[in-house]
Amino acid sequence: MAFAGYKAGMTHAMIFDNKKGSPTFGMEIQMPCTIIECPPLKVISIRAYHRTAKGDQPMCEAFAKEMPKGLDRKISVGKFKTDEKLAQIEKMADKISILRMVVATSPTMTAFAKKTPEVFEIEVGGKTGKEKLEFAKPLLGKEIVASDVMKEGEVVDTIAVTIGKGTEGPVKRFHIRIQDRHAKQKRRHVGAISQQVPRKVRWQAPTAGQLGFQRRTEMNKRVMKIGEGKDIMPKSGIHRYGVLKSSFVLLKGSVAGPKKRLIMMRASIRPPKVRIAVPEIREIAK
Repeated sequence: MAFAGYKAGMTHAMIFDNKKGSPTFGMEIQMPCTIIECPPLKVISIRAYHRTAKGDQPMCEAFAKEMPKGLDRKISVGKFKTDEKLAQIEKMADKISILRMVVATSPTMTAFAKKTPEVFEIEVGGKTGKEKLEFAKPLLGKEIVASDVMKEGEVVDTIAVTIGKGTEGPVKRFHIRIQDRHAKQKRRHVGAISQQVPRKVRWQAPTAGQLGFQRRTEMNKRVMKIGEGKDIMPKSGIHRYGVLKSSFVLLKGSVAGPKKRLIMMRASIRPPKVRIAVPEIREIAK
């Protein structure tokens, strides 16, 4: 129900607007897009959870027999009893409420050749625990690609860490009004940060502080295209990123974070009620 990739940059595409009700319906328009390089994810383990009064608690975890190279940079890798753990999970399949696959990225297959992979969990969809386990078991120790998780025309939620901008004032941070020339001492400040009674400053008061480098989620980003990097990459490569070596996902609009940052793409939790058609792309700028 999720996938991850690295932000490569932005481009624009000429598409045929097939969204009914749009002012440009039936016309060819220019659409800004974000390129996300998506090398395959390696499934390193299957983790089962059961529901308790204190929340979902892990029951058992089965690791793959072979681990990808470079994973020891992130976690301690040893010998695991894979077959015994899988049999144990199968016996408790009726009690499974959530089944997740622990995956590792393949950063060595990207343009910037990062060595340390990211390790995270992605949930497996399904109605029953047996159904989820039947789907996840054959994938243990194998690779999954972006086309296995999402399709063109779908909408996804993107999760990323924004660009860090350091300490900023309240005007840039919260877009408050700049004081007029009659204000005392300074103009880029808050007129009043709290009320007279009760005598305390609330957390909602716009004050100076950190701006950026924060985890943010954007909902309903349309998947424009899924393909190989050679289809959209210019001959000189992408500026400040390099040459796309694996598959890519093209999302409509902008995505939080700078280039080379990990972008999580999950199934939309608030999808639109109207079904979105597959985009008709005429040309992608190189």
